[in-house]
This record gives sequence, structure tokens and C-alpha cells, in this order.
Amino acid sequence: MIHNASSALLLRQDEAGVTTLTLNHGERFNVLSEEMLTELLSALKTIAQDTQVRVVVLAAAGKAFCAGHDLKQMQANPSQAYYQSLFQQCSKLMLAIQHLPQPVIARVHGIATAAGCQLVAMCDLAVAADSARFAVSGINVGLFCSTPAVALSRNISRKQAMEMLLTGDFMDAQTALQRGLVNRVVPADMLDACITELVDSIISKPMSAISMGKQLFYKQLEMGVEAAYQLAGQTMACNMMETSAQEGVLAFIEKRSPKK
Repeated sequence: MIHNASSALLLRQDEAGVTTLTLNHGERFNVLSEEMLTELLSALKTIAQDTQVRVVVLAAAGKAFCAGHDLKQMQANPSQAYYQSLFQQCSKLMLAIQHLPQPVIARVHGIATAAGCQLVAMCDLAVAADSARFAVSGINVGLFCSTPAVALSRNISRKQAMEMLLTGDFMDAQTALQRGLVNRVVPADMLDACITELVDSIISKPMSAISMGKQLFYKQLEMGVEAAYQLAGQTMACNMMETSAQEGVLAFIEKRSPKK
């Protein structure tokens, strides 16, 4: 359940088709504790069924976006069964972001490390403050960031991902932009304006096409090229049968704006 009290781990704000989820444990750098993972999963499950929500913005309170897993919680539960359950829960969250019908935009400031960097990589889009920094730093405490590696290696090249995973070194926002981890880098005071620009562009497009397209995009990435084209062709054929697409194409031919 999501509460709007300032003490809640996760805050939800809805405005004009945009839902902003804010990680609200700033004093602990918004670590992905069991409780935070549960809150996020619950929120995404609710949003997935909400046709009023067109775009989700994932933001964070305090000085950092997310510092990854709660190491204190992990240290307090030294059993393999616990760790497997924890990482399974985290993977479930990451996949929930990908399976969500609505696009998810990460609003990144401060640091995004380990599973926090993974969270950025799993979002559909990411906008970062120019002072943001990224790392998969588990190796620094003897823990290779295996689950973050799945998301990271699907965003940036293999050798660049391996360098981050093997060294645990930080990458600045401009490098993250060049390597494809984020879409845009702006001064911190421009973050919201930049995200609003992206949101407005997405919301102006038909919801069904966005949802269909997002699902196709991630499915085809995991396929061979022939199967990918087959699925893409089927998806486009279904998309073309949508009223909004028929009207959009006709409007283009007739050189006018589509009727809403």
C-alpha cells in the first residue's frame, strides 16, 4: 500500500496522466530494502491496471537516487535462502518495470550504485543531473554485481559494462550519456523541465501504440532476427487495425491534424 505521509518509504503523486513514484528514504540513500522492494512492486502492480496513467517517473528524495541493496539488512540475514529470495524479489521488480504498459522515466540525481544503477538501466528512459554518478560497486566489498550486470549489459557495450563490473569505479553523467545508460544530461535545476518535455511528447501519442510498442521492443531484443521480424510484423499489423492509427495515417495523407 502506498501512503502519502512524509514518513512513507514510497510516495506517489498523480497529475495529468503522469504518476511520479518517489523513493523516500533519503537518509539511507534510498536503499532497496525488502520493504522498499515490496512498496515498489505493489505500486507498479496497481499502475499497470490504471488506464489513467500514461507515463511513470521514478524519482528519489534526498541527496542520492539509489545506493542499491540494503547491506545492513543483508548482513543481518546470513543465509543463502534469504539472499536468493531477496535477489528474486529484486529481479521481479526490474521485470515489472519492463512489463509495465506505460513508459518509465528515471529521474536521476546524486549517485545510482549497484542495484540503483540497475534500476536506471531497467527504466525505459533516463534523465540525469550533470552531477549524477553511476557505479556497479559491489565488487568493492567482494560481491560481483551479477543481477545489475543483466540490465547494464543490455544498455551499454560488453567491454564498458565489464570494466564497470570488474573495477566498481564511478562513471560520470556525461560518460553515462555517451555510453547509452541515460538519454539526457542537464543541470539539476533543469531535470523536471527536461522530463516534462519528454512526458508531453509521449502523452501526445496514442496510448495503445505506446503500450504495444514497448512490449514488442523488449521481446524482440531477446530473439533471433527472423523471429524478431515476424513478431514485429504481427505487432504492426495489429497496431494498424487500431482506430488511432487508421485516423493518423489518413490525416497524414490528407495533410491535416488527426482527430482525437
